[in-house]
Amino acid sequence: MKTDTLDVPGATLYYEVRGGGPVLLLICGGIYDAEGYAALADDLAADYTVVTYDRRGNSRSPLDGPPAEIILEEQADDAYRVLGAVGVTEDEPADVFGNSSGAVIALELATRYPGIVRTVIAHEPPVFELLPDFDHFRTVMAQVGEAYRDGGTGNAMGVFGAAMNMHGDDDTPGGEPSPEFAGRMQANVEVFLAYEVPPVGAYVPDLDGLRSSAVRIVPAVGTASAGEPPNRAGRELAARLETSVVEFPGGHGGFGGRIEPFAARLREVLNP
Repeated sequence: MKTDTLDVPGATLYYEVRGGGPVLLLICGGIYDAEGYAALADDLAADYTVVTYDRRGNSRSPLDGPPAEIILEEQADDAYRVLGAVGVTEDEPADVFGNSSGAVIALELATRYPGIVRTVIAHEPPVFELLPDFDHFRTVMAQVGEAYRDGGTGNAMGVFGAAMNMHGDDDTPGGEPSPEFAGRMQANVEVFLAYEVPPVGAYVPDLDGLRSSAVRIVPAVGTASAGEPPNRAGRELAARLETSVVEFPGGHGGFGGRIEPFAARLREVLNP
């Protein structure tokens, strides 16, 4: 594995590169960073040049200034710049897998820079504005912000967790995170609740642009997360794009524990 940093407007991005072959960018969501994909990236590195990175303001990718609400266009620009740093061009476009808010960033990347993207797998994207009960989720996002302002991260996470009612992938095996990774995730919780939840929850994909794009868009969900909001949103995205949803092993975070079957499924989807 090679590590490097990339100076971008307003931040410095930490990224990792493994393997060789076509470029596959993995975009993390929520409180995770590149290490959350480490085991999956190691498996996929036999066939791909796998690129992972810490998103701006999280973990090892510090901002130049104070924290601020994330801008999804800026997040997509960051992904574009990372791809450029590893040599991706329109002549050799990359494949992209994004989970959760990382899936939203992947969709925005495909919208803004379709020439450098071949396939986007959007795994459980929280595109709640597409759901019939979008008003409910607008209220939830507002309540999370209010809870954070009134009582900090613990209060806001309680409100968010109760509203999402996601049981997790409890039967998934997996090792404990390293103390360093666990510490970084804990620090990222505040960024997630204060600066990420509202804009991601309000995101509306450019459905017309994605339908007409040369980029292959693959909405994906977990087999163990049926009925949960991100799973519902992924299925709704597929319906709106008039395509089929693809199921992956595990739940919302199935990539973290079901490494071999998840990697095998990802290979199948990328090479139909």
